Amino acid sequence: MRHRKKLLKLGVPKDHRTSMLRNLVASLVLHGRIRTTKVRAKALSMRFARMMTLVKRHEDKESIRILARYCPINAASRKVMGELKKKFEKKTSGFTRITAIGMRKGDNAKIVQIELI
Repeated sequence: MRHRKKLLKLGVPKDHRTSMLRNLVASLVLHGRIRTTKVRAKALSMRFARMMTLVKRHEDKESIRILARYCPINAASRKVMGELKKKFEKKTSGFTRITAIGMRKGDNAKIVQIELI
């Protein structure tokens, strides 16, 4: 049975997928909203929700260690610890919003905008 085994592979090897999602998380934190494909946005939303849940649950020192796994850029980690942890303090889920924008010209992929709520 595949209960709780949801994983979006994104058509790339594991190391590429890991680094891509870490960079997407950092970009989302730093800029507040980014444009990407629908599948990447869904994977990013799940990863960001998991990161925020873990950061909120733990003390500051442990949260810094957790952020190192999810966010490679120190400026993004500082922003999570400074602003976002307080902003999402009372929320348990629904940290991001995905809005459809249209289709990409080159390959007609669905483009969405993912933003922090």
